Amino acid sequence: MYSNSSTYGSFKDAGAATGELHVVGHLNKDKQLYYDATKDANYFSFYMKDNKGEECKVVFTGAKPQDFERSEQIVLTGAMRGDEFHASKILMKCPSKYTQDKVEITEVKAKQASL
Repeated sequence: MYSNSSTYGSFKDAGAATGELHVVGHLNKDKQLYYDATKDANYFSFYMKDNKGEECKVVFTGAKPQDFERSEQIVLTGAMRGDEFHASKILMKCPSKYTQDKVEITEVKAKQASL
């Protein structure tokens, strides 16, 4: 029997979780996205509201995904570190730029830190 061990929750749930959690929400377009490839090409941060309306700063160790601002819905995989959510994966649902009434799903994985 196959079971999916993926857990979905809110930012509040992520704060209490011991492992990674999926958080579904949308980009807060009123707050600044930070990405400066000349300073650090593997640091991208933004603010997201989860489906319960709670907002949190999200940090992603990777480049800013293309068309990120166009996303209608975002699914993050990651964990809380202090008061920030550190995402290891970002899954975006965006309106298709090629076909009206269609959506594109894009997944981006974080860079692994070298030790």
